[in-house]
Amino acid sequence: MRVDMLTREYPPHVYGGAGVHVAELAAVLRGSLDVRVHCFDGPRDDAAREQGVHGYSVPGGLSGTNAALQTLGVDLEIVAGIGAGEDDVATDLVHSHTWYANLAGHVAGLLHGVPHVLTAHSLEPLRPWKAEQLGGGYAVSSWVERTAYEGAAAVIAVSGGMREDILRSYPAVDPARVHVVHNGIDLAAWRRPTDEAALAHADETVRALGIDPTRPAVVFVGRITRQKGLPYLLRAAESLPADVQLVLCAGAPDTPEIAAEVTGLVEALRTRRSGVVWIEQMLPREDLVAVLAASTVFVCPSVYEPLGIVNLEAMAVGLPVVGTATGGIPEVVDDGVTGWLVPIDQVQDGTGTPRDPERFVADLAAALTEAVTDVERARRWGLAARQRVEDHFSWAAVAERTLEVYRGVLA
Repeated sequence: MRVDMLTREYPPHVYGGAGVHVAELAAVLRGSLDVRVHCFDGPRDDAAREQGVHGYSVPGGLSGTNAALQTLGVDLEIVAGIGAGEDDVATDLVHSHTWYANLAGHVAGLLHGVPHVLTAHSLEPLRPWKAEQLGGGYAVSSWVERTAYEGAAAVIAVSGGMREDILRSYPAVDPARVHVVHNGIDLAAWRRPTDEAALAHADETVRALGIDPTRPAVVFVGRITRQKGLPYLLRAAESLPADVQLVLCAGAPDTPEIAAEVTGLVEALRTRRSGVVWIEQMLPREDLVAVLAASTVFVCPSVYEPLGIVNLEAMAVGLPVVGTATGGIPEVVDDGVTGWLVPIDQVQDGTGTPRDPERFVADLAAALTEAVTDVERARRWGLAARQRVEDHFSWAAVAERTLEVYRGVLA
């Protein structure tokens, strides 16, 4: 079976959880399928092309136009690329990820007469703040997503919560075509260092980044975007015990406005407490594992999160998680066993905004304080977190469930 996987992100250009998902899923599926990957960010090198990875650039005539138009231009290049292989093997199925590649999947399915499967990592109706980033392009991205979902042979939701969001946002989609396949985690790659040399390197790494491994620490990893709830975390951090560090692995802001808001809050927080470490560059995985291993608890203050691969990564390294009780997070974090779920009453307008922001900030601060003041419990819950990802979130299991979806649409 030949499957063409379509995605904006693919190594070495990975910006978030969707990119991690595609890279890991493709790697496992290659063991049993002919997998071709079509991605953004320009042509890949010879080694990548030998593995069936093809990168595409924005067509010259669209350079400088609205970002949504540039995306559609790359999508059409991808569609053309699917049929331009050097061999005679025709594709059997196309599988797209995120709205960026959904149009390519929809059109390729029509053009080649094959099923289009898509994986939902987020939903445009639940991210209205993207209008700040795309302007009128947000209407275009929303149209693309709706068209693709309503036309897809199957839709894969990364959590049960995401499935509910899909059916609520797109009522024309047949519920029988929406399948839940959770995200996964590379258990070997995301593991706390244990041998002497690895521990020494990890200690050197975190100290170079400005982290004191002898102090308790709350760590956040994510893009600077409205859905990640970073401003709420920065306000909650004012109430943390004085010896606790706040480590922010946060970059790639969606807009200048959210970048300015976060910068202002970080600067203000630094005037009131020590140990605020902001790492804006994307860290190599080995360095990020070191940062996680040096921390006490991971925090996911998102107001919208279909599942949250970052939570799985932190849990695999042995950290308990303080996460918002929204979206797919409760399907990952076992409250009272592997972490704390922070309640949130949200406005139902697609923004995910807390109805009572001050209450949410206070509850988040209380959960974090509880986590960092009982280090032994945090350690035990971290061990339970590692066991939970081993039991439920391996990529081998994700790949097998994805294959079941493929077989179903091809039957």
